[in-house]
Amino acid sequence: MSNESIIQIFEGKKVRVVWNEQEEKYFFAVADIVELLTDSADVKQYIKRMRSRDAELDSVWGTICTPHQFVSSDGKKHAVNCASLEGIFRIIQSIPSKKAEPVKQWLAQVGAQRIDQMIDPELTFQMAVEDYRRQGYSDRWINERMKSIKMRKELTDEWERSGVHEPKDFAILTNVLTKAWSGMTTGEYKQYKGLTKENLRDNMTNIELALNTLAEVATTEISRQRNPKGFHESQQTAQAGGKIAKNARKDLEKELGHSVISSAKASDYLASVEDAETKEITEHKQ
Repeated sequence: MSNESIIQIFEGKKVRVVWNEQEEKYFFAVADIVELLTDSADVKQYIKRMRSRDAELDSVWGTICTPHQFVSSDGKKHAVNCASLEGIFRIIQSIPSKKAEPVKQWLAQVGAQRIDQMIDPELTFQMAVEDYRRQGYSDRWINERMKSIKMRKELTDEWERSGVHEPKDFAILTNVLTKAWSGMTTGEYKQYKGLTKENLRDNMTNIELALNTLAEVATTEISRQRNPKGFHESQQTAQAGGKIAKNARKDLEKELGHSVISSAKASDYLASVEDAETKEITEHKQ
């Protein structure tokens, strides 16, 4: 099963999803759904116990679950058990959880949204905006993030045109570009911010995101001008594009008198929607 892999958000938690074009169905990462319902610290063990409790489910597990390769931020592929909407509903039956009904409604909504998106692709963009807004990001940051997604797509398209196709090569080029402007690889940058599975760009400040986007835009334009052939020549353009953003960073830091590379991650500076609503209610009562 291969096709479009995406991330969906339910109550602030990420769920890996893949759209199967042949079957025209969404397949959801089983572990992510189980974690949503149980908040288990060890999802693998919970699934193992769940299967031992439900012999019928265990007997059809191989039919319900289909491994799908997801590419992590480091460019490595990982096989993840996924199930269709029907399969996930069967799994939910074996999990005693108060969240079961809301999750089922959300899953059904995701499936319906995909049909709408196929008719009107602009809805995908709108959904991403709403997901970020629910997580507490400012409209200004969201606007920059949406631009960065578009610029990143143009860059990866340019790399592909230049003959780069392997996920590991995309990861290496991204590391070259990121280190050129920030002084750190993406892995080092994530470690500096205390991140594990989280997306680095989703945890950048406005300035960091703008500089990263500048590096990617510059790399894209330099690549179009130089017309590199293959991975090694594309490395040179990534280095050149990153240097443009590095110079901009140095100029800004000289003006400000401090580094613009922040160790803060999103959870350190974003107020949750619930906190904002509580504050608004409290102030209204006063």
